[in-house]
Amino acid sequence: MESTVAQKLEALLKLQQIDSELDNLKKVRGDLPEEVRDLEDEIAGYKTRIEKQANKIKDFEKNISDNRSSIKDAEKLIKKYEEQQSNVRNNREYDAITKEMELQQLDIEIFEKKIRELGYSIEKVKNEVTVTEEKLSDREKDLVNKKEELNSIISESEEEEQKLAKKSDDVKKGVEERLLYSYNRLRNNLRNGLAVVKVARNACGGCFNTVPPQRQAEIKDKKKIIICEHCGRILADVEFVAEPEPKPRARARKTKASKAE
Repeated sequence: MESTVAQKLEALLKLQQIDSELDNLKKVRGDLPEEVRDLEDEIAGYKTRIEKQANKIKDFEKNISDNRSSIKDAEKLIKKYEEQQSNVRNNREYDAITKEMELQQLDIEIFEKKIRELGYSIEKVKNEVTVTEEKLSDREKDLVNKKEELNSIISESEEEEQKLAKKSDDVKKGVEERLLYSYNRLRNNLRNGLAVVKVARNACGGCFNTVPPQRQAEIKDKKKIIICEHCGRILADVEFVAEPEPKPRARARKTKASKAE
């Protein structure tokens, strides 16, 4: 049997009440969940940076190894040229071999310079790793403290939260999918999570804009789902607010002078 509009609105109001209670419990946590997430992201960033720095050091060390191999190759060539010099037949061949030896010696100097520069680069990156590791260690300690604080707060209200969450799930089962989708979308888009409100003192209970009397009459009838034209919230009912009774005026006390008159 399909629910009436009044029943649908009643279910939405009940769901909103339960979810608002859940929201209030979660508000006690303040910014802690967000702070924990930020710290986790920051720690992940530091770990990635350390990994990149370690890879950079490996690349530098490989380049050093390659340059040392090149030096050994150049030294072997110089030794070979030295042996050839003893067997030259004329000055032209001697000068050519001498020039090759000088070129190889120049290459050795260039390779040695590169090795020194790479060594400086390694030391620089190692210092950066030390700084990053110190920051990582500090943030990991902060994360442990924040998580302990958050878990302590959660544990205090965990049982009540579970009960409310179950109630919320139970009520959702009785709300049609289309309305539930609209309800969840509104809750996610509104800062205070109020998707379903009542009209109180002639105003929307969410944005506090005035709701015309004719509109209020339609809301009271509960024959169709009506939303606030200003904020888009579902207006489920009109709340009766009793006006305070006017205080009786105190009678003016007659003075002796007025009696004498």
